[in-house]
Amino acid sequence: MHEAHSTTSDLLLVYAPGSSPDNWPEGMAKYIPAHSDLIFQMHYTTNGQPASDQTSLGVRFARTPPAKRVLTLQLANDSDRIPIPPNASNYRVAVEGTLPNDAELLSFFPHMHLRGKKFEYNIGHADGTQETLLRVNYDFYWQLSYRLSGPRFLPAGTKLEAIARYDNSRNNPHNPDPDSPVQWGDQTYNEMMVGFFDVAVPADMDKEKFFVRAENR
Repeated sequence: MHEAHSTTSDLLLVYAPGSSPDNWPEGMAKYIPAHSDLIFQMHYTTNGQPASDQTSLGVRFARTPPAKRVLTLQLANDSDRIPIPPNASNYRVAVEGTLPNDAELLSFFPHMHLRGKKFEYNIGHADGTQETLLRVNYDFYWQLSYRLSGPRFLPAGTKLEAIARYDNSRNNPHNPDPDSPVQWGDQTYNEMMVGFFDVAVPADMDKEKFFVRAENR
């Protein structure tokens, strides 16, 4: 079984309540090689009753070979398992990384669970300054993609940072149990911190190749 949290395969899409279909700019598309397996990773929460599900996927194909390939990448905190303390109203988790190659930034998709409060994405410039590209209030029941009005070029070495804030207090009406610490997990009563973002790269570059830095080639 593939482990989606650390897979080297391309992520075709991420869907959550409130998500809209992906629609890429002219000349850009996701690439699905012939004979690929499409693997669905579904997160369900039991409710004590039997149920069935029939999931489908709709794909619109490019009419001409695109010049750019779209990759979905992520900044995720899955190392310390997010031990959010009980009754913490503004718990902060931050993850950062650097782009290994040039890319055009297209969109963001922040993902947390029921304690999610706020999410932001920042980029660090070569001169040491920082720029906030997105800062939003988070709603687990209405998870949105945030698309730039146009592609934003980011050179190799650009620092990216994702910051999430959680409300594990009684002030959060969606909180299942404010008196308990919260660990990382796939279930809704656990927590996640994943800052998905989409970039466009040359059409002949796949995900593994993108993460090979120039000095290592």
